[in-house]
Amino acid sequence: MVIKIEISLRRKLSLSYILVVLICVFLISFLSNFFLERQFNNYVIQTRKDKNKDIVSSLENHYNSEGKWNYKVVESIGIDALENGLIISVKDLSGKIIWDATIYNHGQCENLITHMSKNMTKRYPNWQGGYTENQYFITYNLNKIGVVDIGYYGPFYYDDNDLIFLNTLNNIFISVGIISLCLSLILGIIIAEGLSRSISRVMNTAENISKGNYKERSSEKSNIKEINRLIATINNLAHNLEEHEKLQKRLTADVSHELRTPLTTLQGHMEAIIDGVWEPTIERVQSCYEEILRIKRLVGDLEKLSKYESENLVLNKANFDISELIKNILMNFENEYVNKNIEVVFKSYKQVIFADRDKITQMIINLISNALKYTQSGGKVILTINDLKEYIEINVKDNGIGISKENLPYIFERFYRTEKSRNRETGGSGIGLTITKTIVSAHNGGITVESKLNEGTVFKISLPKYDN
Repeated sequence: MVIKIEISLRRKLSLSYILVVLICVFLISFLSNFFLERQFNNYVIQTRKDKNKDIVSSLENHYNSEGKWNYKVVESIGIDALENGLIISVKDLSGKIIWDATIYNHGQCENLITHMSKNMTKRYPNWQGGYTENQYFITYNLNKIGVVDIGYYGPFYYDDNDLIFLNTLNNIFISVGIISLCLSLILGIIIAEGLSRSISRVMNTAENISKGNYKERSSEKSNIKEINRLIATINNLAHNLEEHEKLQKRLTADVSHELRTPLTTLQGHMEAIIDGVWEPTIERVQSCYEEILRIKRLVGDLEKLSKYESENLVLNKANFDISELIKNILMNFENEYVNKNIEVVFKSYKQVIFADRDKITQMIINLISNALKYTQSGGKVILTINDLKEYIEINVKDNGIGISKENLPYIFERFYRTEKSRNRETGGSGIGLTITKTIVSAHNGGITVESKLNEGTVFKISLPKYDN
């Protein structure tokens, strides 16, 4: 069994800040120690070499012109070298010892080597260094006059001041790390608190929305772009859910109304005939039959919509001339627009597309039927086809009664009709445009509508010319 541990955003952000600071301090300390210590080692080695040259130079400068050594000066140079961790021995060319640190103070020399060894072992537990000597010739007027052996603990060594410097540097890094850790913890808590507080409030709003309180909105303000987008998304979601709830209620009322009217008529007629109030005349039976057809058409539209919205919708695509298709459809509507005294304009030219001919036919019929239905006598309907390279655009424009700005976003919803009076001479079942949009979407196309009250409406449909 896997136990999933949940961590709050505030704690996770705080831990993240701490982790980042620890990593940064560790890397800075490690890299600084590594490079600084390497440079410091080079500096120590170079300083020791410079001291060796200074000792040789001092001995040469104090050799007098009479060819004699100034023993007091040589001793002073040797003592000064000893104090700096160097053990020297000066001899002439014959091998005679002029001055030797081990003879001068053997115990101090031993203690010096031992102390240096402890310093280096303390710093480097696996230190493999030891006592080392370098020999240099002493010259005077370009002639060799002797040699000096300079001994030291090598390959390099740290004196007490050097160790104090390095330890102080490490202590500074540790102090900086502790201070940075504390500051990051405080800063992380402050930032995480601000973030989690805003997100928690948005979450509370989302929870209320999930419980059906679609009027709930988040008024949270933030200077963080992502949180503002989250707030806007939650508010938009609540708005859309509220609108869909209204549409659902309206859908229920519309379906009930669509079915109740013919069923009530049928019930009244049948009861009157059964009770003997009415004679079952041809006219009355015909009236009942028409109501049955209305119910059948409604059910047929619902079945058609369900089929088109099905995930298993199969498109039988083929190449055909959509311009020729529109001309044929207009011929079928000729009697309707002539009787209504509506001018229909369509400038045709050959335009082949790859699509489902039957479904495109249904789409065009719905749009033309709508245009004729809402255009008054003496009006005009214009159909155009525009070639947009990979797409074609079909425009169906009329100068009819138009659609209000408030109704425009909902005209593709099921059973949505802009006329609240539900006049059957103009208003159909309210499914035609829903089917049209479904067909366009199935072809990976797009449909938009522009309309103004008492000025007219234009539907724009874009369809790919090729299979995509």
